[in-house]
Amino acid sequence: MSPDSRLLLLNSYHYRRGGADVVYLDQQSRFEALGWGVATMAMHHPRNLPSKWSEWFVDELEFGETRGLTDKLVKASKAIWSFEAQRKLRGLIEAFRPQVAHLHNVYHHLSPSVLPVLAQAGIPTVLTAHDLKIACPAYKMLNAGGLCERCKTGSVINVVRHRCVRDSLGASVVVAVESGLQRTLGIYRRHVGRVIVPSRFYRDKLVEWGWSADQLAYVPNYVDADAFTPSFQPGSYLLFAGRLAPEKGVGTLVKAALAAGVELRVAGTGPMEAELRALPGADRIDWLGFLNGEALASQIRGARALVLPSEWYENAPMSVLEAYASGVPVVGSRIGGIPELITEDTGWVFPPGDVDALAAVLKRVVDSPDASIVEMGRRARERVLREFGLERHVAGVLDVYRGLGVAC
Repeated sequence: MSPDSRLLLLNSYHYRRGGADVVYLDQQSRFEALGWGVATMAMHHPRNLPSKWSEWFVDELEFGETRGLTDKLVKASKAIWSFEAQRKLRGLIEAFRPQVAHLHNVYHHLSPSVLPVLAQAGIPTVLTAHDLKIACPAYKMLNAGGLCERCKTGSVINVVRHRCVRDSLGASVVVAVESGLQRTLGIYRRHVGRVIVPSRFYRDKLVEWGWSADQLAYVPNYVDADAFTPSFQPGSYLLFAGRLAPEKGVGTLVKAALAAGVELRVAGTGPMEAELRALPGADRIDWLGFLNGEALASQIRGARALVLPSEWYENAPMSVLEAYASGVPVVGSRIGGIPELITEDTGWVFPPGDVDALAAVLKRVVDSPDASIVEMGRRARERVLREFGLERHVAGVLDVYRGLGVAC
């Protein structure tokens, strides 16, 4: 590492709102611990953590809180191209002089406008693809009709035609305009030196959508296994922990659990909660509501297996690694980056959306001897320690930086 290593991190939120925000904040603390100087740029928000760089944060921009047509137009224009973000970033660059910039989720709150500023300043730029936004305008290759890849060979007008963003015409129009502009100008492909992909699936999917394989670097996520204490005492229940949304496949899971006659606990809330609770027999499911911290960790440790029944292109779910670190095997749908995390000795896979196939797997898990489940849990934890540790992750990120000529 150079004695004067300086990293600029950019992300929409400066608090632990979602997975990408956690990775961004963890990267700040990890690189500071390595002796790097780290500056951050994000959006002002009441829940933000303290930052000495907040002078250069952009004004809060929350699309769900618009008031009137003028406010909507102003926010839409900032999402497409933020002159404020450009101005603030130039000031931050002048004050900090970073050697490398690393972007996480910046798409609509900071906007792609930050990329030309970094390029003009000669700062190598890395982007972590936490989702598929740099290919799919709507992030997920998913809309109300299910999986969708129409924009791969077609116009971004598809986003408007199919209302791909929150099933909203207005939001879809804004995103279509923003995506059309960045595609026309080649903002991401021209100005991002490397894209870090946490799953091989995302790497291959981006190549399918026209990205050069040389511009993509596979660096898997990590989990601090020391923060998890496995019990290796499998319980009788299966556990789902996550948002109760259509793409998560919870409806498929509830139906499969009822068909298999197995005990299922569901930890989470979301837009589908009322609909799921109204399913025939759903009163036999243990609905735990939202859990986090030790309450959630305890449920995971005591489970026979964690179940991820997703029906969209998941990237590299941290929940799999956290279950493994807890000594718990995983049942996952064969879609996105999930199956590359699950081997025959750490869990089971099934076709997404297939109630009968999932029911058969759940029954198999419950009927397996405790000793077999314990052995799978031990192998799962060993895999985390071997392949998904912090040191290996940081080494991968540093290799990406070096590949762009950064001394570190």
